[in-house]
Amino acid sequence: MRQVRRGATRRTQPSGAFDRWLNLAVSIAVGVALLVGLAAVLAHLFFTP
Repeated sequence: MRQVRRGATRRTQPSGAFDRWLNLAVSIAVGVALLVGLAAVLAHLFFTP
């Protein structure tokens, strides 16, 4: 059976705590970006003449 390749370089896996923290940070950043974008669209629709 052939081994599955995972890229050209060998890297250690990040720790579980760091991985969870990074996922949380990215999720929060995406949520904030969506809210800011929605607020910008609504402001454009309601406050432009």
